[in-house]
Amino acid sequence: MKALIWHENGTREIVEKNIPEIQNERDAIVKVTLSSICTSDIHITKGFVPRAIPETALGHEFVGEIVAVGDGVENLKKGDRVCANCITFCGECYFCKRGFINNCEKGGWELGCRIDGCQAEYVRVPYADTGLTKLPDNVSYEDALFVGDILSSGYFGAELCEIKCGDTVAVIGAGPVGLCSMMCAKVLGADKIIAIDVDDTRLNVARKNNLADFLINPLREDVENAVKKLTSNRGADGVIEAAGGENSFETAWKIARPNAVVAIVAMYEKAQVLPLPDMYGKNLIFKTGGVDAVHCEKLVQLISEGKISTKFLISETLPFDDILKGYEIFETKRDNCLKIAVKGV
Repeated sequence: MKALIWHENGTREIVEKNIPEIQNERDAIVKVTLSSICTSDIHITKGFVPRAIPETALGHEFVGEIVAVGDGVENLKKGDRVCANCITFCGECYFCKRGFINNCEKGGWELGCRIDGCQAEYVRVPYADTGLTKLPDNVSYEDALFVGDILSSGYFGAELCEIKCGDTVAVIGAGPVGLCSMMCAKVLGADKIIAIDVDDTRLNVARKNNLADFLINPLREDVENAVKKLTSNRGADGVIEAAGGENSFETAWKIARPNAVVAIVAMYEKAQVLPLPDMYGKNLIFKTGGVDAVHCEKLVQLISEGKISTKFLISETLPFDDILKGYEIFETKRDNCLKIAVKGV
């Protein structure tokens, strides 16, 4: 089968690999129908993910059809249409039982990082009974493509903010995760959403899709003052940092009202500073970490009910043979690209 691997020098290459086989009783083999390119894939090739193993097929965000299951998988069968969780988790260890699946003692971020991922014709999914979600008939592959990664990340960020009805939530970064955070914050009861980004095109995507009530571009106005004007001089009730920029962490705590939650779902390329003396008296709560994507079934149900939709995030769909072109488009944000979908072989 064809698969896209990465080399230790950071280059990517389409190669031929053996079709994966069942190795453990909780495995499933999925024929990939659609996959996507994620910023995390690029972080791997740039060397920002030390646990990643070179020569591994990239990719962890996908949908497809099950072609084989291990004897221990009872909730899924051959022929089921599924979306995949970006996290491999056993569901049985100390952390899994508490919902912290990103810290699973037997899993974690495995697909496309330490074992072959979904940018291939087939993929072996360990712990498939927990890591795959069956799709209802009215949910298409395009509908469900982002459930197990960026939509779950957006929900994770919104959930961390402990949103109450009537809250105003500021989201820094109107990229794919930020846009998902906005829609999930609305679902969880936020009254007003403030979208913050230096890219007007992405801000307009938030407006066009009714994801944000207010738009702020830091290149044109002071973000802290603008947020205060919109919140009776208090600051945002919750802040989701989904940008990972050079100054976005600082912006996040500055625009939060006293006693607010600041949720950090961004990935940074440099260490961030927590200037406690400068924020003394704000009594902020910081929550951060890799996504605990434990709500895939709930998110699929919300899609099925028409309460959320992420199809607008697909900027372009390419055949697998053009996946390297897709990386180039995605990395350079050519034509204002948000996400690239890659068809199965």
